[in-house]
Amino acid sequence: MTKDQIFEFFRRLAEDNPSPETELEYGNAYQLVVAVALSAQATDVGVNKATRALFREVETPEQMLSLGEDGLKKHIKTIGLFNSKAKNVIALSQLLVDEYDSKVPDTREDLVRLPGVGRKTANVVLNCWFGQETFAVDTHIFRVGNRTGLAKGKTPEQVEAKLEKRVPQPFRLGAHHWLILHGRYVCKARTPECWRCTVVDLCSYRKKVLEKPGRGNTKTGPG
Repeated sequence: MTKDQIFEFFRRLAEDNPSPETELEYGNAYQLVVAVALSAQATDVGVNKATRALFREVETPEQMLSLGEDGLKKHIKTIGLFNSKAKNVIALSQLLVDEYDSKVPDTREDLVRLPGVGRKTANVVLNCWFGQETFAVDTHIFRVGNRTGLAKGKTPEQVEAKLEKRVPQPFRLGAHHWLILHGRYVCKARTPECWRCTVVDLCSYRKKVLEKPGRGNTKTGPG
């Protein structure tokens, strides 16, 4: 994509959704860290179902430590990898209490020190809570970046670097939300719904699905 095409790409996504937000539910920075850590290899919908009751009981690292690992597991047992995630959440809560005065740090370097928090999770927290211009590359953004030609790369890190370089103002803060939502609801993995895509003419994907498959039609496009 050219610079002008990229600007138009985000302009259209922004016009459709002027104030994009994460679909994870949380009430403070700590709950956001926990929710994002739990969302690895899980859906936001599934995480929200598990955390609604949890977050009514737990708002701080201290309350999580009081709940304990076994208590946490009871809340999140419907989420994939819940055993290892519970262990990490308890460990990150302890580290926040011990070294960060129970406050979520506002730098990527400090966030990735927390157990279970990788670069992607850190970027989500920095963007959603601290308002930093970060690009959290999940499977949706990786797919959209490569498929559309917006930001091609063989790894999430390469796609992130391309986005960092290519996404213009005033779209940088909301960019990763628009891309996630576009990948989740329109530019889907199995069959991209190009027939209702607002940026279809800017996209370099060669195998566009320009007609909605009829009922019973099992035709799918490549991921």
